Amino acid sequence: MLSAYAAVPAPTRSYWYCQAVGWALYATFNVVGFSILSRFSVDIFLISLVIALTLLGLTHALRYHIRALGWAQLAPLALLGRLLVANLLLSVLSQVIIWALIYWVVRPAPTGQPYGWGQFIGYALNVNLLLWLWEGFYFGWHYLSRSRQAEVDKWRLTAAVREAEMRTLKAQINPHFMFNGLNNIRALVMEDPARARAMITHLSDLLRYSIQLNSTEQVPLARELEIVEHYLQLEAIQLEERLSYSLDVDPAALPVLIPPMTVQLLIENAIKHGLAPRPEGGTIQLTAQLNDSNTLHLRVRNTGCFAPTPGHEGVGLRNARERLVLLFGPAAHLHLANDPHCPNTVVAHLQLPVQSGVDKTPVMLSEGGARAEASLPRR
Repeated sequence: MLSAYAAVPAPTRSYWYCQAVGWALYATFNVVGFSILSRFSVDIFLISLVIALTLLGLTHALRYHIRALGWAQLAPLALLGRLLVANLLLSVLSQVIIWALIYWVVRPAPTGQPYGWGQFIGYALNVNLLLWLWEGFYFGWHYLSRSRQAEVDKWRLTAAVREAEMRTLKAQINPHFMFNGLNNIRALVMEDPARARAMITHLSDLLRYSIQLNSTEQVPLARELEIVEHYLQLEAIQLEERLSYSLDVDPAALPVLIPPMTVQLLIENAIKHGLAPRPEGGTIQLTAQLNDSNTLHLRVRNTGCFAPTPGHEGVGLRNARERLVLLFGPAAHLHLANDPHCPNTVVAHLQLPVQSGVDKTPVMLSEGGARAEASLPRR
């Protein structure tokens, strides 16, 4: 419990500004009101100041309680019940504190009017009303800020998706890629017409998938792996025996939703920075498991050495991380590092929480895609 209170963030400057201005206006209203009913005196000013400072302190303590226990995330009825109890307790406590300070610190001149239970209840009801007003402003501001933040996150996600789409389209449809792909397919037409037709199918499916990104933010892992297979088949024409790969995927992980082209990006990086620069090429191993805590762990291992330049992370990886944070929050991770247990091996680790409502029924991939029931080495 204490750790929850310790984790409450410090109030913002705007919060303190609203608190100070609000209770200063309330104290001024009390001074003016009491002065109209009687005659202004130092006692009236001090009593009004004591009331305002007491209520400022109690509402600030209430704010810590609200933030520590997460009341802002409660359903309306659950929140209403808690506020009823809190306001009742704070109304009574406020009167005890206020009158203790008045009689022991301020010590006003006697007025001849005894203070009894009637006055206690009346002032407590006034404080109760003030607390409801304060909570109305507090939660109203909180919900408005949360709504604005959700809108900002939505537009940030949209912008990140669009930027990733542009990066993907440039990577897939740029003249260099198209030239190499079509040129290699042309060479196959006379040598192996059946394989040439298959390569044309791979290329068309890959381009079609890239274009379809405009209409979706997440796709099943099964569909992503099909596209990875198409991409690897096309790269295999260029790299030939320098490229070997295997896919080992837990069937339960296939329906899990992921941002499109995320796995393809990891494979592309593995080939571009790991295998392609090496005359002897190398190996790519893709594994995906769904653990007991409903978390997807996807790893891409490739031959090579990870030596990033500080402050110069690739645009694709940066965009991928931003999209993961916007879609899944802090539970999502994308990490690249050298494998400490295997020399000359780089590991890209993608960790995603499985969102509620995802159908976990195993999905079989289409013909030519990666099979889920076994680890199948290719080429």
